[in-house]
Amino acid sequence: MQTGFRKLAFALGLSCLLVGIVAAGMQLPRFWQPAFVACAVLISIGLGAFPNLKGYQYTAWIVTAVVAGLTYPNAFLRWGSIDLRHPWLVLIVVQSVMFGMGTQMRIRDFSGMAKTPRAVLVGLLCQFSIMPLSGLLLTKVFDFPPEIAAGIILIGSCSSGLASNVMTYLARANLVLSVTVTACATMMAPLMTPFLMKFLAGTLVEVKFLGMMLQIVKIVLVPIGAALLHDYLRNASVKQKQNVTILSAFCTVYLLAILGGVWGWANASLPAYWITFFSISGFFAGAVVFGFIYHRITLAWAKLDDLMPYLSMFGIVYFTTVTTAAGQQQLLQIGLLLFLAAVIHNAAGYTFGYWFSRALGLDIQSARAMALEVGLQNGGMASGIAGSMGKLGTLGLASAVFSPWMNISGSILANYWKNHPPKQLNKSAPNR
Repeated sequence: MQTGFRKLAFALGLSCLLVGIVAAGMQLPRFWQPAFVACAVLISIGLGAFPNLKGYQYTAWIVTAVVAGLTYPNAFLRWGSIDLRHPWLVLIVVQSVMFGMGTQMRIRDFSGMAKTPRAVLVGLLCQFSIMPLSGLLLTKVFDFPPEIAAGIILIGSCSSGLASNVMTYLARANLVLSVTVTACATMMAPLMTPFLMKFLAGTLVEVKFLGMMLQIVKIVLVPIGAALLHDYLRNASVKQKQNVTILSAFCTVYLLAILGGVWGWANASLPAYWITFFSISGFFAGAVVFGFIYHRITLAWAKLDDLMPYLSMFGIVYFTTVTTAAGQQQLLQIGLLLFLAAVIHNAAGYTFGYWFSRALGLDIQSARAMALEVGLQNGGMASGIAGSMGKLGTLGLASAVFSPWMNISGSILANYWKNHPPKQLNKSAPNR
């Protein structure tokens, strides 16, 4: 898309903003509603024309999703007979988000655990303590309804996302440490997130530890496992590729057996734990088959990996729109307070993530990476968990508000640190 078109879109977006403000003042919803949505869309397109603002384009699309969901909620709850909040649809979308993120991860990312164990442990300690506890404190300060309050704790209890790696790269902080902590925290999420939710939010919303753990396995470990299998096949030997091919064939037969009657037989004849086994093993078998097929596709279409992050972005925008639409009435009542809570929560992650890391001996660049790692949470995971519990419009609201703000604040902080590098690294603090 040419720069001239983007600049025109930006100018038209500002014009729509002016029209929307005037129409809102005159109480003409037929005019201000489409004007504000058009403004958000056009400005999101137009930001790409300005180098200094281009980095905020994804954030602008998230804001557009919020505006659209608030303005036309009924348009984003059902499409004909399709319920956009249906648990299976939510599961498919969140798995797509996580797979897209997973394609940007590498198996070697986990090697940092052995190279810098102390720094990684500090990062994980910060990750699973500061944000959940800050979220709990905010629920005591703000008088939110129980499920919305639980959503604040939920976004704090999730692992960090790839946004933290991007911001760390922009800040020129310790990228290797950031990537390693993200990878390890993601793998720990199926255990830590339900534990923290049960312990901190159990009085606000019903938390079934095993059920939430298995759900996170499905929405996080399964798609990321498929992506890591693709990464493994990139450098695998001929023998290793043959073994994966055989495993994929076996998994395909297993899936066909489940779909062909084993699942119905298990439901009718076996105890509940066997049904759970078939469910989880079926998802992992599907991950093997999907990862193998995806790898074969990339051999013919090498640029597919470059497109996958856009799939993740689309998924996040989808969740933001549907969540906002589902919780429109709640947002209109408490939206400003929830936004204030998100700002404080995010700032607490940056502040305590940095200073706690420094207090535990990390150097300045590593502490900056951990500040971003702690402050930038995985909103897609939080939305997926909320959707799987059928509470996207309440439990998922905090992540819908937190996600756009964290991208804005993270970009600002990363650019500030980029322009203000430390004069010298603390030589006594371990960086490896």
